[in-house]
Amino acid sequence: MTGKVREWIVPAAQRRTLAELDHDLDLASPDRTAERSAFWTMLLLSSVIAASGVLSDSTATVIGAMIIAPLSTPIMGVAVGLVRRARGGAGRFVVGGAVAVVAVGLMASLVVPKSYDLLSNGQISGRTSPGLTDLLGALATGLAGAVALARRDVGAVLPGVAIAISLVPPLVVVGVCLGDGAVTLALGAFVLFLSNVLSMVLAGAFVFAVLDRASSVVGTAARGRTVFALGGLGVVVTLLLVANTALTCLMAVWENRVKTAATAWLAGTPGASVTGVSTAATTFRVSITTPAEPPPTADLLVRLDGTVPDRFSVVVEATRGRTESVGTVGEG
Repeated sequence: MTGKVREWIVPAAQRRTLAELDHDLDLASPDRTAERSAFWTMLLLSSVIAASGVLSDSTATVIGAMIIAPLSTPIMGVAVGLVRRARGGAGRFVVGGAVAVVAVGLMASLVVPKSYDLLSNGQISGRTSPGLTDLLGALATGLAGAVALARRDVGAVLPGVAIAISLVPPLVVVGVCLGDGAVTLALGAFVLFLSNVLSMVLAGAFVFAVLDRASSVVGTAARGRTVFALGGLGVVVTLLLVANTALTCLMAVWENRVKTAATAWLAGTPGASVTGVSTAATTFRVSITTPAEPPPTADLLVRLDGTVPDRFSVVVEATRGRTESVGTVGEG
C-alpha cells in the first residue's frame, strides 16, 4: 500500500531523491555562502515590504512580501533532516530568520502612533486571532509545498504555496504589536506563525517519508526526541487554536446579544439603528446611527446586565463622531 501511495503522490518518473532535496534546502553547508547571502537579503527585504503592507493595510503589498520571502526553505529543510535522520542547521535559520523579521516589525512600530487602534487594521486583526481553520489550511498548504518540492513537474505551484502559507506577515505583526505594547495580540500572531511552521514540518516530513520508505523519522533516539518535541509542541498549539476558536464563537454570541440589547435600547428613537458591534479585549464597541439624541446610555447598561459577562466595558460610537463610554457591565 505504501508503494502505491508513494507512486500516486510522487510518480517515479518525476520523483526527486532526498539527497537532491537536502542539497537544495540545506543552507548550512560551508559551500552555500551565496545561497545564505541571498536568503538573508531576500528575507530582510520581504520583511520591510511586509511591514509596509501591514502598516498601510495593503493586501497586495503583503502578498508580494509572501512571494519573495524565503523562510519556507529552511523550514522544509528541517522536515528533510527529520526524515534523513541528519543533524543539519536548518533550524537555526528558521529561528534566526524569525527573530530578524520580528526585529523589523519592532522598528516599524516606531512610526505607529500610540493612539492607533491596531485592530482597526485588517492586516493586523486578521493575524492575531488564529483558529482551527488556519491550522487545517496550513497543513494542506504544507502538503502541497512538500509535494511540489518532491516532484520535478509541479514546481510552478510554489509561488501559490508561498502566498497560501503565512510566515513573514505574522512575524511582522508580532513585532508591531510588541512595539505598541499589545502583548496579547503579539502572542496571537506568534501562535499563527508557529502553527504554520509546525504544519509545514509535519506535512513535509510525511511526504518525504513516503518519498523514501527506507528513511524513518523515528530511526534514532535523537530523532525520536525531536519528533516527540515537535508532536508535543503541535498538541500545545492545537489546544491554543481550539481554545481561541471556542472563544471567538463565544464572543460572537455575546456580540449578538449586545446588538439585540442595543437595538431594543434605540427602539424608541425614530430613525436610529445599530450599525455594528465589535469587541476589543474586554470592551464592546457599539456603532449606531441616530438623527437625534439617543436614549440615556445607562439604560443600555441595564439591558446588558446578565446577558454578557460582568467587567466588560461598553462604548457607544455615533455616526456624528460622538463617542461615549457607557460604563462597565455589572457595576451599574
